[in-house]
Amino acid sequence: MKQKVFFKTFGCRTNIYDTQVMMQNIKDFEIVDDEASADIVVINSCTVTNGADSGARNYINAQNRTGKKVILAGCGALSRGEELLRAKKVFGVLGHSEKEQINTLLHAPSSFMQMGDLHSLDSTIVSDMSSKSKAFIKIQEGCDFRCSYCIIPFVRGDARSQDEAKILEQIKKLAANGFGEFVLSGTNIGSYGKDKNTSLGELLQHISLIKGVRRIRLGSIEPVQIDASFKEILDEPWLERHLHVALQHTSKNMLALMKRRNQVHKDLILFEELAAKGFALGTDFITGHPGETPEVWDEAFATLEKFPLTHIHAFVYSKRDGTPSALLKPQIRGDVAKQRLLQIQALVDAKNYAFRKKNNTILEVLVEELKDDFFVGYDQFYNKIKIKSEADLLKTWLHVKQFDAKEDGNYATY
Repeated sequence: MKQKVFFKTFGCRTNIYDTQVMMQNIKDFEIVDDEASADIVVINSCTVTNGADSGARNYINAQNRTGKKVILAGCGALSRGEELLRAKKVFGVLGHSEKEQINTLLHAPSSFMQMGDLHSLDSTIVSDMSSKSKAFIKIQEGCDFRCSYCIIPFVRGDARSQDEAKILEQIKKLAANGFGEFVLSGTNIGSYGKDKNTSLGELLQHISLIKGVRRIRLGSIEPVQIDASFKEILDEPWLERHLHVALQHTSKNMLALMKRRNQVHKDLILFEELAAKGFALGTDFITGHPGETPEVWDEAFATLEKFPLTHIHAFVYSKRDGTPSALLKPQIRGDVAKQRLLQIQALVDAKNYAFRKKNNTILEVLVEELKDDFFVGYDQFYNKIKIKSEADLLKTWLHVKQFDAKEDGNYATY
């Protein structure tokens, strides 16, 4: 009888894809959806914040109490793997480049630590994401930016692009299997092509020609990466009308401390240009980074109010040992940073509500799940919509002409 394996994924879309790579390379084990029935639990971890580390560690402890064999993968394998293996909290640790060897590693008779390197790219073509309504495609790995607060380049390596032919082959297979929406992910997707004499804009144009591709959605992109070739595709119907452009802050002084490449005045011009084309716009924002004095915060918030934002991924600064920011002063109290986070979330929530109330565009919705008697999906602006229907709408595309915009989301009957 085959041993049963359960995969637990923490973190970003890139990790979702990485889990699919591991699952596709499982040959001698049975993959199960219920962790209680598993003999082995593979944890694909995140380490972007202390909270992410704690979440994975708490999950590991819970699995230890059940006596399961625990394998640690993902970014946390590099930052915390040796420590957890030494403490006998995990049976094995594998780095990013070793994902495709997982079937062999799960046969290991004794504890192992296989970290591999930070230079490789996956060779696996993921052709099945049957548990998902949309397909996640990793187009690149690593990051050449060295933002002062960020540990990710140290656990993912420098930026490197996947071969375009491999990306297109994967999308063709997934489109043939019924997928219409493709989410391009990676550590820093805007850097795609810099090592291959091409660009993200060119890749998107080639993807759009594949039969069955209805919508292409992008992960986070840097303001400085929205170049002329990218702007050429802004009017294309297959590009989701939502872009997530990472600001991280709206104070000139803070961006300098963070060693960011974007500049506030240029960012505002860019966002206004994109909004004028009808895009919903999201961003990342860190509150409580060292040096964010009350005066700096007041200036940054007043500037943020000017941005035409609809979505935000805001998080409190998390000190990561080994990064330049960990040595900076003054440190900001956690309760102050949290209050600032809540302040900008409320601001952008209000902006999102105003955007949805004003929007009279027909919504193009891919239904992803049935929850609490509502079919739930996302439109082309990456806004959630809850739909009442007697028909089974799961994994279907809808054109919603009439909807009610409420503070907690859009609602419709179909």
